[in-house]
Parts: sequence; structure tokens; C-alpha cells
Amino acid sequence: MISQVVEMEKIVAQGLLYDFYGELLTEHQRRIYEAAVFDDLSPSEIAKEQGISRQGVHDLMKRCDKILEDYEAKLHLVAKFLKIRDMAEEVKTLAGECARTKNMDLIGQIWEISDKITSTL
Repeated sequence: MISQVVEMEKIVAQGLLYDFYGELLTEHQRRIYEAAVFDDLSPSEIAKEQGISRQGVHDLMKRCDKILEDYEAKLHLVAKFLKIRDMAEEVKTLAGECARTKNMDLIGQIWEISDKITSTL
């Protein structure tokens, strides 16, 4: 069960990296990467479909993962996105609490978080 969770987290991470940096891969790299990550095809299936070796698919996947991770290490776009998403969720929660309790002190917290979101962008 734990290995399934870890694998799912890896797929989510690969998807996020691809969403942000996938266009920077070559067309061939994108095709192989999408088949493996999004279509959930095995290396053997991809190899047969693309006319390359299974080892070639494996090597290309490792290379693409490294390329995408290197872009993130330099640009931090995924990390910024996740940080902003978390802050936006916090604003939503505080706004709901403010509306429910009529606690106007929460408005200051909402403004503060909104400023952090703006400065992160």
C-alpha cells in the first residue's frame, strides 16, 4: 500500500513538472514522456509503438526526469505555484471563517496573505 502511495506521489510530481516545463522538451521526448506518465504505457509498449528499444525508453525517461528536475531546481516555478496555492486556500478558509463568525480581525490576516501572494508572483 505504501509503495502505491509513493508511486502516486511520483506521478503527481512528474505531472506538475511536465505541466510547467514539458514544452522545453523535444517533440520526441514529450511523446515518450506522455505515453509513460499520462497514458501509463509500459516501456515495452512504448518501445514497440515508437520503434525504439525498451532500454532506449527507460534511458529517455530518466533523462527527461532529470531535465525537468533541473529546470525546477533553477526556476522554482512548481514550488512557487504550490506555495501560492496553499496561501490561496488559507485565504479561502479565513474568508469563510470571517463570514461565518463576523470576526473582522481576520480581514487583517487575509490582507497579509494576499500581500504575500502578490509578492510571490
